Amino acid sequence: MRNTTVTTPAPPTEVDVPTFATVHRDAPTVVDVRESDEFTAGHVPGAQHLPLAELPGALERIVGPDPVYLICASGNRSLKAARLLADAGRTAVSVSGGTRAWIRAGLPTEGN
Repeated sequence: MRNTTVTTPAPPTEVDVPTFATVHRDAPTVVDVRESDEFTAGHVPGAQHLPLAELPGALERIVGPDPVYLICASGNRSLKAARLLADAGRTAVSVSGGTRAWIRAGLPTEGN
């Protein structure tokens, strides 16, 4: 009997906005997975835009090293996106609370 090892990608992790804000200062890879109108209304500075619906067929469009921080409005879509990236072998981190929490914390946005 042959021994086969199946490797399972690491599950995505989540960070809160204060933790992300600290990491964000070092210019990580950030992908906003909200729809175009949401992104245009205001997003985290330096975030790449790639809507969740387009993500499965466009992972190569994510520019930058791991970990990839994913953000949406509240954290639900970004967690789904982080799972997709983790399944593809990337190190992915979802920002819980999303852009809404970022704005509530008084942090700067672009595009609005």
